[in-house]
Amino acid sequence: MFQHVSISFVTTTAPSIAPDAAMIEKVARDVVTAHPPRDVPLTELMGAWYDAGLTWVHFPEGLGGLRAPRSLQPVANRVMREAGGPEPRTVNTIGYGIVAGTIRRYASPEQASRLLRPLATGEEKWCQLFSEPSAGSDLAGLATRAVQETGDAVTPGGGDWIVNGQKVWTSLAHTSRWAVLLARTDPDVPKHKGLTYFILDMTTPGVEVRPLRQLTGRAQFNEVFLDNVRIPDAQRFGAVGEGWIVANSTLGDERTSLGDRVPARGSGVIADALALWQAHPERHTPVLRERLTRLWIRAETHRLTSDRTRVAAATQATAGPGSAVTKLVGSELTQHVYEFCMELLGPAGTLIDTYSPDAPDDESGPTAIQRKYLRSRATTLEGGTSEIQRNVIGERVLKLPQEPRADKKIPWRDVPR
Repeated sequence: MFQHVSISFVTTTAPSIAPDAAMIEKVARDVVTAHPPRDVPLTELMGAWYDAGLTWVHFPEGLGGLRAPRSLQPVANRVMREAGGPEPRTVNTIGYGIVAGTIRRYASPEQASRLLRPLATGEEKWCQLFSEPSAGSDLAGLATRAVQETGDAVTPGGGDWIVNGQKVWTSLAHTSRWAVLLARTDPDVPKHKGLTYFILDMTTPGVEVRPLRQLTGRAQFNEVFLDNVRIPDAQRFGAVGEGWIVANSTLGDERTSLGDRVPARGSGVIADALALWQAHPERHTPVLRERLTRLWIRAETHRLTSDRTRVAAATQATAGPGSAVTKLVGSELTQHVYEFCMELLGPAGTLIDTYSPDAPDDESGPTAIQRKYLRSRATTLEGGTSEIQRNVIGERVLKLPQEPRADKKIPWRDVPR
């Protein structure tokens, strides 16, 4: 399917005039005028958005971008929302926020051209096959094995990879066409050095997806079993044994995606708390008023910090360690906001309408707050636990000594398990 290029940054000819906010807004308005979001199919709308370079404005032309500063993305997204369209990244959450940047950095031109447009339109969803039952926070300790066939006279040493193992907590695997996969290719070196990064077609024989029911009653997480799954070497990103380097670029994008979801003042999770406060004046107390005020201040601080992180990211090839700050603050803020909401609801907070995995995800239903409260328990786990984010901040931002790791220099095979 693909011709493999170990690491290839996709480039095209830069525009003669650097895009600015006015240009981005004009291009966006032209798209929503020609393709009214309320009247055209979603795939048509998002395809036009991609072709105009508005999906990721900082990407190269022809790959969903305009080589504009990354900080201008909210300008385009605002035009889409005002026209009645979706927040673009909700079309393919993991694809937009986690995978696209890795494709841009490590795919060959052929791969990037093939993968990015259907990702952007939502026609091909993506998931992330990283975590395992015994390798969550210690991701580098994963055990899924990939063994390469010897190849043939035409492609010596470049044969397919045979993968066996189990992944877990894989969001949206049941609806995904593609996955990014981290697997161990050399058990005889230290754990961080024996990993290789692949992309996997989820329709490949040997891939089995089993949904896991969540606390909310929904089933959006999954466990995925890989039984002699064959992956062509062309679907490898980066060199053999350098998967940890590629994975860190993906994880950085994930932290940024999870941590910067406050696009405007008073929006996001704090908007739920404000709306609930207005709907229940009979439950107002001075103590709850002070708590809500403090939460609003924290939400505004998070919004401003996220904006600063986005501006800084415009000059970086990969997400910096500052993304760990916005992820940590955002995930813990989400939990605290919905804890406040439950206290404000009082006894009504114990009610929920349905506990069916088949029920629609209706964020405006009568017990939406209760469901969001239950869902918020995952925010300090997904995308790296709060403990991991604090380690990243301590080691990479504050330059503190690294946490002691007894297994850092010994072969993975010899690590006690």
